[in-house]
Amino acid sequence: MFGKDAAARPESRGAGTEGTLSILAASVRIVGNLETTGTLKIDGRVEGSVSGARQLMLGRGGSIQGDVSAEEVVIGGTVDGGVRAATRIELQASAVVNGDIETKSIVVLEGARINGTVRMTDVAARISTQVAKANQ
Repeated sequence: MFGKDAAARPESRGAGTEGTLSILAASVRIVGNLETTGTLKIDGRVEGSVSGARQLMLGRGGSIQGDVSAEEVVIGGTVDGGVRAATRIELQASAVVNGDIETKSIVVLEGARINGTVRMTDVAARISTQVAKANQ
């Protein structure tokens, strides 16, 4: 642009998806599994598993019917399935988890509901393996 040769400019689109933010709006419904290596914000509905995210944020009105596996998970909506996070899970006051939770660290705000077991372990190795498979 502005007289520079296109070959001389670095291409920024698609380079390194770690910093990528993807948003599923409240009006979006996805049937099927989601895999990402970036940050994912879900305000809509997912009928399938979500895996590989560096950070997953489930909004107050969002829902996931399937398992969740990510580096860090923040839940404000409803998850009907297991939740595994390598480093941290935060359950906001409006969160409902109908399934087992496995993580290294957890924050549960007053009002959040867990209908399942909570297991405090170092799941980083297992999550890393899943992320590697998702990237293939």
